[in-house]
Amino acid sequence: MSVRLVILGLLMEGDKHPYEISQVMKERVMDHYIKLPKGSLYYAITQLEKKEYIKVIETVRECNRPEKTIYRITEAGREEFQRLLIQQFTSSERRYHPLYAALAFAKLGDPLQIAEMLRIQMEEIKAGVEGMERIYEEHIPQVSRVILHMMMGIIEIGRAEIKWLDRVREDALAGQLSEVGEPLDLTDKA
Repeated sequence: MSVRLVILGLLMEGDKHPYEISQVMKERVMDHYIKLPKGSLYYAITQLEKKEYIKVIETVRECNRPEKTIYRITEAGREEFQRLLIQQFTSSERRYHPLYAALAFAKLGDPLQIAEMLRIQMEEIKAGVEGMERIYEEHIPQVSRVILHMMMGIIEIGRAEIKWLDRVREDALAGQLSEVGEPLDLTDKA
């Protein structure tokens, strides 16, 4: 669903050809905050055109380059965009962290290996947060505040995830993953 929302949203901003849509998505680093499977863009455009949410307004050929088909959103497409937008805002889809299944059985694993894997995960998340912080700074003069809010949300969620994984890692190192009856220490140690 997010691919259709993105395409319609970008066409709400103006007519574009698929490659241009792809370039705008890259410029706005959408791959950092929207799951966009490879190859899904052209398929989604075809489906949106079949449903008459978008239409071809022009086909352009420049020198020896392939033809570029330029699309425009239709009135039905504007309505579909609004429907998808509201649907996305009201989605109550559960989000499962990829580590939940592993953590459910972590008490049965080697605590030192688990601690090391958590350290690696934390480093990867930290690198992602730092990358998004750079992107945020670079994009301040270029994007609307709502995009800055979104980027900051990604940064804050990443920071919280690092803190959470650090607590689990500390318990693994202390051999406490299988302990029962004690609350977690949620005080900040920094």
